[in-house]
Amino acid sequence: MIHPVAVIGAGPFGLSTAAHLRARGVPVRVFGEPMVSWRDHMPEGMLLKSTPVASSIDAPQRGHTLADYCDAAGTRRLVTDEDIIPVETFIAYGEWFQQKLVPELERVRVVSIDRKGVREGGDPSGGFELKLDSGELFTARAVVVATGLSGLAHLPPELAGAAADGPTPTGPVSHSSQQHDLSRFSGKELIVVGAGQSALETAALAAEAGAQVRVVSRGKGAVDFGTPPWNQPRLRPESPFGRAWSLWALSYYPHPYRYLPARSRHYLVRRVLGPLGAWWLRDRFEGKVAVREVRRIVRAGVTDGGPVLTVQTHGGRVDELSADHVIAATGYRVDIAAMDFLGHELRTELAVSRGAPKLGAGYRSSVPGLYFTGLPAAASYGPVMRFVCGTEFASPRLARHLVAAHG
Repeated sequence: MIHPVAVIGAGPFGLSTAAHLRARGVPVRVFGEPMVSWRDHMPEGMLLKSTPVASSIDAPQRGHTLADYCDAAGTRRLVTDEDIIPVETFIAYGEWFQQKLVPELERVRVVSIDRKGVREGGDPSGGFELKLDSGELFTARAVVVATGLSGLAHLPPELAGAAADGPTPTGPVSHSSQQHDLSRFSGKELIVVGAGQSALETAALAAEAGAQVRVVSRGKGAVDFGTPPWNQPRLRPESPFGRAWSLWALSYYPHPYRYLPARSRHYLVRRVLGPLGAWWLRDRFEGKVAVREVRRIVRAGVTDGGPVLTVQTHGGRVDELSADHVIAATGYRVDIAAMDFLGHELRTELAVSRGAPKLGAGYRSSVPGLYFTGLPAAASYGPVMRFVCGTEFASPRLARHLVAAHG
């Protein structure tokens, strides 16, 4: 019996990988809710920072780009660098892609994955045993983890004092991924911690919904916005993220990235295409949202039910900032330990680097038959894996390697 390949996750990377495997004739079962992170964990009214060319999910055949979806749906074509993509349009595009290329998607959750059996030498003899929340048990010959941002929201330890049980939407402190409807903060004082696109757009949307908003950013000049496309230098190579040699190399030639020293790899993942607001957000932000730049946040606490941040200023003074609520727009951190659907033995077998799986050629992990794509692959293949356009590099290579290694 030929067991199928299991793809865990139905966001852009999971759908793209599944489409490539299906095109190669590989039996595949795909699990998850389509585009769930985009639909449930992004704020209403959000606009994508990425341009249309950087927002198409890679497919094994023509006719499935964002522009193709716009044509099929009869909506305005989104093709130029100046076209801005509403999140609702992107979600609808992902669902259209799924219906066209991954129609057999199973909207169930994978509860656990364990090795079924191991031959001498470490090769899996029986593949992997997966348990679904429907109660079904089945065997997969290989597993692709493409769970996106799920379970990876990062809360800095200095904010934990105001969130003893972790960030919650209605508690003193939440994570930006928990705030889909910002209108509930109308008439309230809100602090947003962070300086990236998520922080700045969350702050702008909350201000437009009637909140009094302050952004607290760590570092001088931390709040900034990108250069409009018409002002970018023309003599540098074009990439999905702008015109620069470094961006071009990281976008189209991430092959050697995994050979860099670990310290360099993790630094580049954090800093390249790091905290920066989109060029089109500046006018909606400046003059509407207050910014407080601090050297560091010392701690967070709760007074009379409301959060209080103790901060150290750049002059060395210690101040306290209070509000009705704090949103930590502090990004995501890959941590294998947080992927509790992976069995304990699998997690202990995996070679990791600062919590992220170490991946070889074809996105394979140190456990034969287990692959990772999307954000968990960024520490091995670079910052492009944080973005939808990374599917163009990852999906065909992962599918090709998996077919060669597992038939």
